[in-house]
Amino acid sequence: MARYSRLEVMGKMQETGMVPLFYHSDIEIGKKVLNACYDGGARLLEFTARGDFAFEVFSELNKYALEQLPGMIMGVGSVTDAAEASMYLQMGANFVVTPSLREDIAIVCNRRKVLWSPGCGTLTEINRAEELGCELIKLFPGSTYGPGFVKAIKGPQPWTSVMPTGGVSTEETNLRAWFEAGVSCVGMGSKLISKEVLERKDFEGLQKKVAETIQLIEKIRRKK
Repeated sequence: MARYSRLEVMGKMQETGMVPLFYHSDIEIGKKVLNACYDGGARLLEFTARGDFAFEVFSELNKYALEQLPGMIMGVGSVTDAAEASMYLQMGANFVVTPSLREDIAIVCNRRKVLWSPGCGTLTEINRAEELGCELIKLFPGSTYGPGFVKAIKGPQPWTSVMPTGGVSTEETNLRAWFEAGVSCVGMGSKLISKEVLERKDFEGLQKKVAETIQLIEKIRRKK
């Protein structure tokens, strides 16, 4: 069962402005990534469940977060159907992120009052997701649409909350463009937790990068 309500999760996403995305099949490496993100100031992490037996890894990482990292909110991404969503909810996922809009997943998550964020790419999809109770739209792939798309839809729909994923980097010009366009937060995967970091096991460097990125987002928001 989720330990955090959808409103608590949404509030933390808006507060920190960033959701790190990560997948690795090795549980011990996963724990070190969790620690680095946590010590860097992140309080959310989306485990992008893309590999075989990913549910076993997520289960262990979520247990670890609950026991060792107070306030760390674990969610799951790359979820493609209701059965998969239900399985991860049984493991305590606090939010569910999908690559596309799936109404069956909306029903499952709404029943448990768990935040779900569907990947949308058109205003029609965004409207339908919000009609289904979505609090936060995942703009995916963000690199295809860009900040201009967010700014355009926020004109007629200022209530729409957007999290771009894919194409978001740690560079100030990139982050500034997204936040000035009106995003609520950003999803950051390989640009933050890169293959090089994992191969070198540079978890100290990752911690520093997370802290710097969170501070940069705070700076950008103050100057908006």
